[in-house]
Amino acid sequence: MVDKWLSVVGIGEDGLSGLSAIARTLLDRSKIIVGGARHLAMLPTDDTREKLLWASPLQTTVDSIISRRPESVCVLASGDPMCHGIGVTLSRRIPISEMTVIPAASAFSLMCARLGWALAEVETFSLTNRPVAAIALSLYPGARLLVLSADRQTPGKVAELLTERGFGSSLMTVFERMGAASERRIEGVAAAWNLPDLADLNAIAIVVAADRETLILPRTSGLADGAYLHDGQLTKREIRAVTLSTLAPIPGELLWDVGAGCGSIAIEWMRSHRGCRAIAIERHPTRLQYIAENASNFGVSELQIVAGEAPDALASLPQPDAIFIGGGVTAEALLETCWNALGEGGRLVVNAVTIESELKVLQWHSLHGGELIRIGIQRVGAIGSFQGWKPLAPITQWAVVKA
Repeated sequence: MVDKWLSVVGIGEDGLSGLSAIARTLLDRSKIIVGGARHLAMLPTDDTREKLLWASPLQTTVDSIISRRPESVCVLASGDPMCHGIGVTLSRRIPISEMTVIPAASAFSLMCARLGWALAEVETFSLTNRPVAAIALSLYPGARLLVLSADRQTPGKVAELLTERGFGSSLMTVFERMGAASERRIEGVAAAWNLPDLADLNAIAIVVAADRETLILPRTSGLADGAYLHDGQLTKREIRAVTLSTLAPIPGELLWDVGAGCGSIAIEWMRSHRGCRAIAIERHPTRLQYIAENASNFGVSELQIVAGEAPDALASLPQPDAIFIGGGVTAEALLETCWNALGEGGRLVVNAVTIESELKVLQWHSLHGGELIRIGIQRVGAIGSFQGWKPLAPITQWAVVKA
């Protein structure tokens, strides 16, 4: 058994006076104190214990903390260390059995208390290490968002994003230094936001409102083809809806979208739930740019994009839970590589358009079983001065679960 040598203590803007008796005891008994400059400045000036200031990159200081084991170390953290905080980072490297975590009120809890919002009914984000576009997926009329800012520039960037996406009517409330005597609250409409004089320590509450002409995108699969930037290499809307249904995304799972085109399958996989992850593999430079822009526009900027040609580009990727191949299935060793990459219970879905790719799929179906379906879609189009049905290229879809 290893003693709990590491304490992670949440602290508010009221400083040491706001700590509980247990938190204060843990701090007083520690030989080494870790924190940001703001936190270390809260200690008495005559405190002579060893102090570690967070360095960049952060992992440098994490390594220093681990090297002190089993000496008693106390990390001071803002608010709740396990709410987008340093406690999460430390717990990835240090067993929780060796840590004592004492949370203070998080910024989210404090904002809800001031606004009268139910925390369970809002969506929360941290933009301290993520792009502002990360909130885009949750923009719909009536949504309530709580956002941790990276710095004083973040509220302006959020207001700009809201306005660009057609939500300029949204009400923003910025809270500075919550819990301190200098706490401040500023309100404004996103489209008219012009308040550069803000503190770096701030958080944003947003009541989302759509402008009159704004198109609201659903969270279901099968978004309109015209919503994507593409050069024609796009899994069409109806086929995409069937394909996503077959892939069956589950929160926390990882998808490989092999030959991603404009990224529509990977993007709609990630849009199904914030916990869904995806890697889009594509070799064409222009399409790689389309993938990046589409991912940002659709609020899934954390989509991982790999430039390269499969199967070589798949060599060092983390193991997927599901793989989609929308083109290039006849490439040498592609199916073999994808099949071997899947673990037990992993899912493979292949859409074949050409006779050659269909033949390949039929061969693999005979080896591994699974389900084969034929998808035919017809759309109304002009035939001279009349209207008639015009078929899209039929798709043979093979779906299999690896036993």
